[in-house]
Amino acid sequence: MTDCLFCKIAAKQIPSSIVYEDEELLAFKDIHPAAPVHLLVIPKVHVATLSECNETHGALLGKLLALAPKLAKEHGCEVTYDADGKPAGGYKTLINSGPDGGQEVYHLHLHMYGGARPWPGQR
Repeated sequence: MTDCLFCKIAAKQIPSSIVYEDEELLAFKDIHPAAPVHLLVIPKVHVATLSECNETHGALLGKLLALAPKLAKEHGCEVTYDADGKPAGGYKTLINSGPDGGQEVYHLHLHMYGGARPWPGQR
């Protein structure tokens, strides 16, 4: 895709605040964060929406989702437990698909949100 924003970021044609990169994935800070930690994780290969994925994308989708806990830990928003087993911290993942799903950039991406609440616009 020659006009895809995230393809251009993956190709390093547009600068971004990269926090993770391997052969298949790239993660970077969202330029309009909706939480203290707001990262985007994208596959380097262009897939427009989650709706275009099928069983052949299973490994890629698994890797995309499995990266979230690692990034959460690195950015201080992992789930932890106290001595009584009570959880603290945490993060949220989100994949928007299509216009009614709130997707704005048509390149598959996972949002990872974290940090102490309330987040901007929330109670």
